[in-house]
Amino acid sequence: MFESNRIYRIGVDARILSERITGIGRYTYEMLAVLVDRGHKWFLYSHRPLVVGDWSQSNVQLRTANLPEAINLPRRMLRLAWAQSVLPWWANQDDIDLFWAPGHRLPYYLPRRIARVVTIHDLVWKHAGETMRPFARWLDAKQMPAAVRIADRVITVSGHTAQDLVAEMPEAKNKVRVVHLGAPALHPTASRGSLKSIGIDRPYFLFVGTLEPRKNLYRLLEAYATLPEGIKNSILLVIAGGKGWGGVDAQAVSSRLGLNRSVHILGYVSDEMLSTLYAHALFLAMPSLYEGFGLPLLEAMARGTPVLTSNCSSMPEVAGDAGLLVDPHDVGSIAKGLLALLTDETLRRNLAQRAKVNAQRFSWQKAADATLQIFDEAIEERRRLF
Repeated sequence: MFESNRIYRIGVDARILSERITGIGRYTYEMLAVLVDRGHKWFLYSHRPLVVGDWSQSNVQLRTANLPEAINLPRRMLRLAWAQSVLPWWANQDDIDLFWAPGHRLPYYLPRRIARVVTIHDLVWKHAGETMRPFARWLDAKQMPAAVRIADRVITVSGHTAQDLVAEMPEAKNKVRVVHLGAPALHPTASRGSLKSIGIDRPYFLFVGTLEPRKNLYRLLEAYATLPEGIKNSILLVIAGGKGWGGVDAQAVSSRLGLNRSVHILGYVSDEMLSTLYAHALFLAMPSLYEGFGLPLLEAMARGTPVLTSNCSSMPEVAGDAGLLVDPHDVGSIAKGLLALLTDETLRRNLAQRAKVNAQRFSWQKAADATLQIFDEAIEERRRLF
């Protein structure tokens, strides 16, 4: 465990915790939940009140605004303006030692004495930019390199993301540190029979993720549609995840492919429901085109659930020997993987046994230790320079 004799004042860009939790929000919440118990003084900054987490600890102070939803400026632009003006002003007023941005972007105008660390989750804008909203792609392409330049240390959530980052910005090589995400806490699970109340009345495999192009849901559906009718009639594909951008319409595609009776779409689900879905699934199917880490893989494996995932980016690194890898661009490859996992119980059992062992490689406690060590490095670096 990392131990420091110093009490630091640490500011955090906590805006992601002011909205419904997804990938980077999950990382921010889980990491902070451990970090604040390690001591130090924490200042959580947001343009809106936080709705995720209980931050009543005595060493945590919330600094939140309440930007209006309706204003002449687009909400995204207002949020960006707040981050580059009010946020650094608050950080200066709070006399923080270090500022941590858990999601890709740093304020430009932090006082020079303040050390700064940014976490980079992926380089989707570079390697799968066509799967992003155009404005988000442009913003990441501009602000991520700027954040890396001004950061004292850069955390990446996988070795693959570190490689991508250094390939794009070689000058950052000595700043980059890899800190894997942790396995999630296991929420209590309800019985298999309880799923009947939400329309899951037979065995199923599971897709979890925001419905957007990068998640490759259309190819997954096309692959499933090629399987024998007997399999499609007896085994459901259950889709859990809120709508993202890009007009991904799983219902329309399912109808076009004749899968209405074989696909069950739940939308965004609670953590408790998600835990139950993982626990009773035959396997998780996650053939994404690109992932910086792929947290659903770890969530599934922590419950002993096998995974089918892509043979690219960070996914083999996370899945280890507990995953069946497919080519996400090849519908035939995905279909072959689905067929193997749906028909071979021995294969599923072997992967399930490996899954829990593999998941033990990842811990939020270890991630917090490594992150605090990096904060210490960044503060020492900043003090040497300024």
